[in-house]
Amino acid sequence: MDLANKAKDFLNSDQAEEKSDQILDQTAGFAKDKLGNDKADQVDKVRDAVDQKIGNEGTK
Repeated sequence: MDLANKAKDFLNSDQAEEKSDQILDQTAGFAKDKLGNDKADQVDKVRDAVDQKIGNEGTK
């Protein structure tokens, strides 16, 4: 297996999904702290949209 395939497999792994979720959760929390609770719903929508585009959550 070449390096490109190994990288692709890792990016679609459960480990990568967990890490991306962790980073997105931290980023969303930071954004909510800075923007305030009145923007929390918008932050959550953006977080969820990004999560669907990366990782493997949408492929299982």
